[in-house]
Amino acid sequence: MEVLEAMAELGGVATTAVLVRLTSPKRVRLAEERGDIVRVGRGRYRTSDADRALRRAVELRGMASHLSAAQLHGWEIPHAPSSPWVTVPRNRQVPAERRAQVLWADLSEESGFVTSPVRTVVDCARRCAFPEALAVADSALRAGVDHELVVRAARAVRGKGAARAVRVAELASPLAANTFESVLRGLAVEAGLDVLPQGEIDLGDRTVRPDLVDRERRLVLEADSWEFHAGKDAFQSDCRRYTDLVVAGWTVLRFTWWQVMHEPDWVRACLRRIGAGHSPGANVA
Repeated sequence: MEVLEAMAELGGVATTAVLVRLTSPKRVRLAEERGDIVRVGRGRYRTSDADRALRRAVELRGMASHLSAAQLHGWEIPHAPSSPWVTVPRNRQVPAERRAQVLWADLSEESGFVTSPVRTVVDCARRCAFPEALAVADSALRAGVDHELVVRAARAVRGKGAARAVRVAELASPLAANTFESVLRGLAVEAGLDVLPQGEIDLGDRTVRPDLVDRERRLVLEADSWEFHAGKDAFQSDCRRYTDLVVAGWTVLRFTWWQVMHEPDWVRACLRRIGAGHSPGANVA
């Protein structure tokens, strides 16, 4: 696998160990030399496109915001933005050729050239599609952003996107392992399911923690990708878990990274059918 392909599946941020496992030491070294990836700490990389947003924010005398700010904070996001996100003060005039997605907002409580972590989560919640916004919020909480502060800031929002901000903030969880799981959870919520990340299920002889659990419907959703298995043993363990869950009366649906990220309408439709009771009983898909 190529480095940028791996980084895309990992949310744009990865540890050296995971990146080397999915590619090779040589490919990682060459990608860093070309400037495709940037080292952001000991044993951690991110894609370099966020630096373009920072430069553009300085040029426009604004702040890198939304998905660009999330990247600069070192959080995983589902997709790299096609152009930099920059927010400028309400009275700021900007050139006709902006080379960025520019928004105007009150920045009086912000400082520097990147919006604060809490502001970034709320901004994404107001503007981005729900699954993508939830993935950003989950990533922020995993990175240590205070959940209570995010909820409080979202509830203080007025105007366009206020309800979306509160919904994302209240549902955000640090328990999702990666953006893949977060986006799948977002699609499940949109489909009307009541799923929890990493919910515990007692199978009698052991307790398992599937990616997503809807207890009322006895439904398990798995974000299934070879890249996220540690190897053959983990893959064997996962297959056994799926079988044990079905034997115990749970319905197990498995979705690949490509399906979740590139075929969300199909995934959502499948989940709606399950929620409406139009699918057969317990089985593994």
